[in-house]
Amino acid sequence: MLEEFDTMRITACKAEEDYKLWLRFEDGLEGRVFLGNLLEIGAFQLWRDVREFEKVSVDPETATVTWEGGIRLDADILYHDVKANQIQHAGGEVPPAVG
Repeated sequence: MLEEFDTMRITACKAEEDYKLWLRFEDGLEGRVFLGNLLEIGAFQLWRDVREFEKVSVDPETATVTWEGGIRLDADILYHDVKANQIQHAGGEVPPAVG
C-alpha cells in the first residue's frame, strides 16, 4: 500500500552532537531533527553509546536513514519533522495549513 504514495527520499545525513541528525531530502529540504527522545525505547537504547548513533547512513534502496541492528526511520515522518522545525524557527507567523 505504501507504494501508492510518493515518499520523501533522503539523499544525505550526518549525526551531530546531542543526538541531532542533519538530513537532506531529494527536493532540497535540509534540516535537523532531535532523536534523543528515542533513547529509552527498545532498540534505540543502543544509541546510549553515542558512537552507535554516529554510525547512521542512508540506505541506497529505501533512501531513508539506517543504523546497524536494523534500525531505520520513516523518511516521510523525518521530512515532516524537519519542515516543522524550520517553520518553528523561522521567527515569523506560521502560515495557515489551508489556503
